[in-house]
Amino acid sequence: MAEPSDEIEKLYQYGERLNEAKDKSQHVGDYEGIIKAATSPSIKAQQLAAQLIPRFFKFFPGTAVSALDAHFDLCEADELGVSFFVSYVKIRAFLEIIAVGDVPDVMALANILNTELGGGGGALARVGVPEGGVRKTFRTFFCVAFDQENSVSEVVRVQAIRGLPLFCKDTPEHLPKLIDILAQLLSAEENVERDAVQKALLSLLRQDVKASLTALFKHIESVEEPITDESLRERTLTFIKDKVFPLKAELLKPPEEMERHITDLIKKSLQDVTGSEFKMFIDFLKSLGIFGEKAPPERVQELMEMIEGQADLDAQFNVSDMDHVDRLISCLYMALPFFVRGASNSKFLNYLNKQIFPVFDELPEKRKVDLLKNLAESSPYTTPQDARQIFPSVVQLLKKYMPLRKTGEEMNFTYVECLLYTFHHLASKAPNATNSLCGYKIVTGQPSDRLGEDFSENYKDFTERLSCVEELDRATMKKLTQGMAEHNKAMATAKTDEEKATIKTKKQNSTTGLRTCNNILAMTEVGEMSFFSIRNTYA
Repeated sequence: MAEPSDEIEKLYQYGERLNEAKDKSQHVGDYEGIIKAATSPSIKAQQLAAQLIPRFFKFFPGTAVSALDAHFDLCEADELGVSFFVSYVKIRAFLEIIAVGDVPDVMALANILNTELGGGGGALARVGVPEGGVRKTFRTFFCVAFDQENSVSEVVRVQAIRGLPLFCKDTPEHLPKLIDILAQLLSAEENVERDAVQKALLSLLRQDVKASLTALFKHIESVEEPITDESLRERTLTFIKDKVFPLKAELLKPPEEMERHITDLIKKSLQDVTGSEFKMFIDFLKSLGIFGEKAPPERVQELMEMIEGQADLDAQFNVSDMDHVDRLISCLYMALPFFVRGASNSKFLNYLNKQIFPVFDELPEKRKVDLLKNLAESSPYTTPQDARQIFPSVVQLLKKYMPLRKTGEEMNFTYVECLLYTFHHLASKAPNATNSLCGYKIVTGQPSDRLGEDFSENYKDFTERLSCVEELDRATMKKLTQGMAEHNKAMATAKTDEEKATIKTKKQNSTTGLRTCNNILAMTEVGEMSFFSIRNTYA
């Protein structure tokens, strides 16, 4: 593209005068000339404007709006320059003249290209100008010129993007607007341009991390105003996850203040997040010092309350709402490490007791297993009060899945394993509840022991079921052990990788089954059942 040398020379003069001036505010005309150059058809002029506008911005507060607007336009310059488009229209018109034979000389096209596109004739000569092939020649040249123009436009945009952080060095009030522009530019497809955007954002974060984080999170959270551009939200979230979170040690200073600030921003953003986004936020918060291993109980409970909110434990449960089912079970699993650290599992257990257990049979098979496993792992951290509340429901479920010998029912070993483990832990928390529910008399000295009442039928029913479980368990262990021997023989003779992979899977399943059976056997020693020592028997 042809560069007007007088315009470029003027820009250099503006820059030199401003550099040398002691009172730069007296040269507002020079700065306005630089701003005007941002709309020049000259690529070189645009590049110079992208360098000079932010450099002298702080000296001319009266032109702040026009300077920022001009620079933003450079950051978002069209892929195809205006001057190039105008030239394209002119050339198309010229081709129509050639088509009707008014201009027989094909090289006249080269002259037009030279005039309109600056050196276009040279490009035309390089691709060749076959006689009678004007249209084909034009198409070839246009593709070459388009690529050149696109590359030049990218250079201008990258130059302008790199200059954005300079606006805030002395005028920080513009930072939120700059963050907003850069967040929108995260959609850049070219690697160089996208890298420039990310580096500019990180530069602003290092200048003022609190204001920058606040501005960034406005594109994620929907508390103050609804999110209208979902793709912008996703791009911003990806940038925060990939670029900001890994630099937490560098950026979040002073730690106590900034970790609290980003926690508050994240909490606002949890109103509408996917499961994976929520997990990503919780994993990040767990890594912060304020929620670390030495954090006080109230901090751990704060994380617990976020998880409870995501699980929607105040909502009426609808077993057909699979999104809520998945969210509930995922959140219970996510909460397990916090139960270990002292957070209360009361709200989860009470919700399970009142909302889930009554419709447990209606849950999908996979979700039943996940729920029972999570329940079992949380049971050691249950308070005595909550144990008394949930214990009857657990006993009813356990009896449902422990068959009586006379019924010939099949047994789900995983269900029984999880429920027995839960049963033992809850019984250790509320021992005086066992008499009325399953006939096991444990004396605590409280009236709730109900020692004077006859619960022999409950005891008979429960112990018969335990005996049946034990018999089924031993028989299954025998089959699995024999199966392991057969799998080992088969592995020794297997020839193909596919055969070996199949046998390996079978061995893994048998190993898991044996571990489950061993756990159940440890918990069904009817005559020696101890509600206080089971912690050490569960593998």
